[in-house]
This record gives sequence, C-alpha cells and structure tokens, in this order.
Amino acid sequence: MARLHSIARGPAEDVRAQIRFCPRTGQIWLHEHRMLLVHAEAQGLLRKELIDSLGMDRARGLLTRMGYASGVRDAELARIRSQECSDAEAFMVGPQLHTLEGIVQVTPVRLELDRLSGRFYGEFLWENSWEAQWHRHHYGQHEDPVCWTQIGYACGYASAFMGRPILFREVECAGMGHGSCRIVGKPAEEWPDAAEQSRYFTPDAIADQLIDLQTQVVQLRSSIGEKEVLPADMLGVSPGFRQAFELLRQGARSQITVLLLGETGVGKELFARALHAMGSRRDKPFVAVNCAAIPAELVEAELFGVERGAYTGAQCARAGRFERADGGSLFLDELADLPLPAQSKLLRVLQDREIERLGDHRARPVDVRVIAASNVDLQRLVKEGRFRSDLYYRLNAFQVEIPPLRERKEDVAFLAKRFLEKYGAVHGKKLRGFTDKAKRALLTYDWPGNVRELQNMVERGVILAPSGSRIEVHHLFSCQSAAGQQGELGLGADGNLDAAAWDTGRDLCEAVFNGVRTLDQVEAMLIETAVDKAHGNLSAASRMLGLTRPQLAYRLKRLHEAAASREVQEDGPETGAEIPWR
Repeated sequence: MARLHSIARGPAEDVRAQIRFCPRTGQIWLHEHRMLLVHAEAQGLLRKELIDSLGMDRARGLLTRMGYASGVRDAELARIRSQECSDAEAFMVGPQLHTLEGIVQVTPVRLELDRLSGRFYGEFLWENSWEAQWHRHHYGQHEDPVCWTQIGYACGYASAFMGRPILFREVECAGMGHGSCRIVGKPAEEWPDAAEQSRYFTPDAIADQLIDLQTQVVQLRSSIGEKEVLPADMLGVSPGFRQAFELLRQGARSQITVLLLGETGVGKELFARALHAMGSRRDKPFVAVNCAAIPAELVEAELFGVERGAYTGAQCARAGRFERADGGSLFLDELADLPLPAQSKLLRVLQDREIERLGDHRARPVDVRVIAASNVDLQRLVKEGRFRSDLYYRLNAFQVEIPPLRERKEDVAFLAKRFLEKYGAVHGKKLRGFTDKAKRALLTYDWPGNVRELQNMVERGVILAPSGSRIEVHHLFSCQSAAGQQGELGLGADGNLDAAAWDTGRDLCEAVFNGVRTLDQVEAMLIETAVDKAHGNLSAASRMLGLTRPQLAYRLKRLHEAAASREVQEDGPETGAEIPWR
C-alpha cells in the first residue's frame, strides 16, 4: 500500500504543470486540450434537466457516455507520460486529473496492471463527489449508484489506456448514503453482468433518431439556394470562396476566356480544373503550362509547336501545348512571366483561333478554351510596359479573384481535415485529429503560403505525430512563435496561478536585452533544465522544449563544443577538465 501512495503523489506535479492559463485569450489548457471552468451548480441543474426530460435511465446513459469521452481524451496525456515512467505511474495521471478538474478526490486502494498481457484490476476511493452531492440535493438519497459521469470517465480512461474494454462499477456511493464512493474496475469479460452495464455506452435509439432528424434538417437548410455541389477536391464555406466559385460556375456555361487572380498557393490550378470539369469540354484534354518554368527562348516552341529544322536541335516536328489541348482547355499559369513576343502570338491565337508552328507558315486551326492565371497585378505590369495592354483587356473579360486563406478562416478546419485524411492514407497512419491548441494555432496563423502551405504543414504533422494520437502544435510548426503562442500562467503547488513564473520570464528577457545574459546562456539553461527534469531521457526533454530529438542532439553537441573551446582558452589544452553535455 505504501507504494500505491507514492505512485499517487508522483504524477501530481507533472500533471499540474500541464495546466496553463492564458489571460490574453481567456483560454485554459490541459496539455493541448482546451478546458472550461464551469459552476458545479450549473452542471447540477443541467444534469437535473436531462433526468427530468429523458428519464433516469436514458439520462444515465447520456451522462455515462459524456464521462467516457472525457476519460478517453485524458488518456492521451497518460500515454505521453507512459514513455517516461512505469505503467502504474502513468495510469495515475487519470485519477490525478479527475482530482485537479474538481470532479472528485481519488485515492488508490489497489492497482494491478500489465498492458502487455492486458491484466488489470483497480480499486479506488472517491471522496467529495460533486455528482453524488448534487444528485442528493435534487432527488435525495438514491437506491443505486449515481456517479454516472465519473464512472463513465473511469471506464473510458482505463479502456483507452489499456487498449481493451475495462469496466468499472461503483460498489459504494455517497448518493446511496455511504460515507464515500468506492469503485472497482477489471476487464469487461470478468464481470458476469457486463452486457447489462455496457448498454449505457451504446447511444440510445431515441437519441439516434433525434440526431438523424437534426442532420436531415441541417442538410435541407444548407441545400436551399444551393445551385450545384462543389467538386470533390474543392472545399470551402467562406463567403469569399463561395463568391469566387459562383463566378467560376457561371463562367463554365460559356466558352469565354477566364483570368484567375490570386496569391501563390491559393489553388488557381484547382479552380482551373474545376472550370474545365464543369464545362462542356470536360471529356476533352486539360493541359496545364507553367509559363515561369519554361526558358524564354523555348516558350513559343512549347506553346505553338515546332517544325523539323526550325532551329538547331529540332530533329523532328513536335506539336505544341495548344494542339495537344485541341477540343479541351489550356491552363496558362504564371502568365505574367510570358515574354512579350509570345504575348503577341497568344493574342493572335485568342482572336483567330489559329496557330503557326515555329519554322512553319501554315496556319493550323485549334479549338481551345484558354484559362489564364497570375499571382501579380497585371494592370500594374501594363503600366510598366511589361505586359501587352490589348492582351490584358482580352483576358480580363471574365476575371475571377480567389481570396487568400487568411481571408477564408472558415475554410481552414475543412481543408485541414481533408489533408489529414489524405496524408494519413498516404503515410499509412491512423490519427485521431488535431488537439484543441493545434486547431487554435491553425485558425490564428496568417498563412502567407495559403492552401499549399496548409497542405504541406498538415503532411508534416501526419509524419511527426505518433500513430493513434492527435497532431499537436509542435508537429505542425517548426517554432512556437510561428504558431502564435500567447503568454500562459501555470498552476502552482498551492493551487494558485503562478504569475511569478511569467514575471520571471520577463526579467529574463530584460537580462538578455541589457547584456547581462546571452542567448547561448539562456539556451544552455533551458536545455540543462529539460534534460535534468527528464532524467537524461533526450526524447522526453525534446518534447518539453518543443523540439525533435535530432534538433536537441544538435544543440547539445554545439553547446559541448562551445564549452570545450572555452576550457581550452581558459585552462589550456592539458587541463583535462570534464566538459558538460556528454
């Protein structure tokens, strides 16, 4: 029993350190999951309303499932800690969190577990249960256990931690008149009435019907005024995106030349392909050309074709992109980089619908819809004499401006989810989504690289996040400043907000600004503290610092070399003094 009490005390400090308060944004974080401080009385009134509306049995099932979901989420933090300590110590993160969250005071009575074999037995004492207190307040003493949310939490947490169904039962309950609550947990198959208890984890049929009806109503509402479903690869609900897509849809009905404008990475080629797919040429070729990627002296040959002997090295006749796209669509990306002579020929093709191969004087008719795109202001280039005005006005007949991602914040979550599904399949990883803090970082970031940057960032997160977990902020962003992290306050051992730690950080900044300390000294102090706290485990230390293990190893090597250099300068090469960071 003594060992159980030491285990119970062990994780307290580490778990408490995961709770952060951000005064600037008004957010509370448990690791990377957003938390709420809610009045217990308000929760009790909500619980009462559920019971009065749904009945005791259905309300029990709903509350049990709510607790189960919360326990599964907290188990993620325990799995991270399990890499640094024993299974029993890691498991106690859940009971400690239950205590810190103000739900109930948890004391372990007996805990035996082995994750490899799946063996589990847990017995815990619950004191000051908020659920038992408010149930007795509203309904008096009950004949059955009433801590439904808490028992759901214990089942969800233990099941997620062990990787198999673990069922807890409340064998004593303060709501029944006992002095405290006592729970016992073991694998579901070891309980004779497991099926009866497990039914509370299955959504109620009535609740399912209500959810289905609500979903149908939402779908019907969203379909009102919806003229056409978006193509599979295009996602967006923001007003800017919808406006651009509506223009695109209208342009698809005709054969007019379309000019797509937008910053790099907004998805101009995706819009061009959608325009082609929605038009009458959808079954014909779609040919894309990046004008910036073709050398100036080869642009005309690439676009309009070349005859044999037209220039040195032209050993055979070759059709250009216009001929390859005959009957379909030709997408000219980065049009602003097209040389002036090629611009002149392009204008003639748009007007006459005929091309002449390089080295040939015979006109060849072509039936091509041209879709042009640029990430620069073509009107400005016209004023500077770098782009033909007649070509600009020809292309500008139907202009579609695609908004940057920073103006489409409503679309970020949809795009991130789609990219997560895509790259999870590509890299063979099954991830559970993004943490709350990662979602906030994605929504507050300015996205200078637009959708392409988001796509690359999510792929990075999929690669770095452990399988079965959620993508965290440091998996997405290479540095915390890019993620827009706000100043946060920790929870001290006395339960008060540790504002002194924030003041200390400011003092440290002033010390660097005033030359009292150098950045190298601050970095060495951070790394030394992290390595000591992780007991020499570099993987754990790197996670504390928001670095990868190779990044931390590189910094350790650099500090080691700097220390060695200083010792040689101060003591000479023969001192043989031990150098830190071995």
